[in-house]
Amino acid sequence: MGPLGDAIKKALLAALVTFGLSFPIVVFLTRVNLSNQLVLQQRWWLAALFAGAAFIIAFAVAILRPGGVERAPLTTVMSTAPPHPIIRELPRVGLAFLVAYPFLVLLATGNAGAVKWIDNFGIQILIYILLAWGLNVIVGFAGLLDLGFVAFYAVGAYSTGLLAKTFGLSFWILLPLAGILAAFWALIVGLPVLRLRGDYIAIVTLAFAEILRLVLVNWVPVTGGYAGVSGIPAPSIAGYTLTMGPNNIATALGLPPSPLYRLFFMFYLILALVVFCYWVTTRLRTLPVGRAWEAMREDEIACRSLGISIAKTKLSAMAAGAFFGGLGGAFFAGRQGFISPESFVFMESAVLVAIVVLGGLGNMMGVAIAATVMIGGTELLRELTVLKRVFGPDFDPTQYRMLLFGLAMVMIMVWRPKGLIASREPSVRLGTRPPARTGPVTVPAE
Repeated sequence: MGPLGDAIKKALLAALVTFGLSFPIVVFLTRVNLSNQLVLQQRWWLAALFAGAAFIIAFAVAILRPGGVERAPLTTVMSTAPPHPIIRELPRVGLAFLVAYPFLVLLATGNAGAVKWIDNFGIQILIYILLAWGLNVIVGFAGLLDLGFVAFYAVGAYSTGLLAKTFGLSFWILLPLAGILAAFWALIVGLPVLRLRGDYIAIVTLAFAEILRLVLVNWVPVTGGYAGVSGIPAPSIAGYTLTMGPNNIATALGLPPSPLYRLFFMFYLILALVVFCYWVTTRLRTLPVGRAWEAMREDEIACRSLGISIAKTKLSAMAAGAFFGGLGGAFFAGRQGFISPESFVFMESAVLVAIVVLGGLGNMMGVAIAATVMIGGTELLRELTVLKRVFGPDFDPTQYRMLLFGLAMVMIMVWRPKGLIASREPSVRLGTRPPARTGPVTVPAE
């Protein structure tokens, strides 16, 4: 069998596997008709379309590269070479773009389009960047697999909502308090995992997140159950609100009413939180506690033999990461004005872990790029009306979000197993040793 026959064989196998995987998920679609009956709709054509696409891609790869796609080697030694100039300047360029982003969107799309692009894209992506950077401290820096990070997100949101409604505390007081409470609960959760490693830590954190979600659902007198907590006060400035109302800051300043004032304020507030998170985590990496996190991630036994307290190192990493998760939860509660247990399910933790892994463990810029691609890509799927013209008006691209996430994870693990940006800036660089003396040494006469 020649090269063409091998390519056809590989393409047929890829098409068969794709068709088998898409058979239960893509082919059958359940709908409720007008009589409130569950109707099963079959879409064999869509599964055949996916299989045909897999056949074409596999055939093209087999023809262009008969030897197969080369996988990136997985090295365990971190490169100490200076980062690429583009990577080094990426934080400054990204910050400059984010500062100008609301104004650029306003000029490009007008008032009506700016509301969508600032809220659904800008603010939403920055929230996930903040949460992913908090999880990156635990997973990327310290090497602790946390599958229940959404619990700290929920602690920050519910503490903000309940304390604001019950005691009337200001958002600016509750913002740091939510982070502190989330860090406190991280210490409580961290105590049982001091002697655990790897998958066992993941099981404990996952159990904590599920226990917290069940408490939020069943403790109805306090949390409201599935009804959640509504009417959470929005952030205000010197007693003036940014929402439409009599005490609006725009009315006090004599400006025309517009929802853009609140969106601009919330955007720059979450941007300030993201910049604060970046500044704190980069400084922590250069401190002894940050170097202890990375030492524990590389080899816990060697770290213990050097006299580093593993208990303090684990607790400090979990508390630091949970603090930023609490800040994200407080902002989410102030932004939405309503919270419920449905916003803090396990899928949120899974998405955050996927963002950290895709971006590169320990690489903050890679994590930010992954969050932008995954969250922004999900929102862009809603805007692709051309897909509805191809697949029909009832086609919802967002239903295939997790399928795309899984495909992206597989591709990254095959071609870039260490993430989008595999290189990582060392915590401390050793200075160059001064050149040794080669000439004779003169000794002063006594």
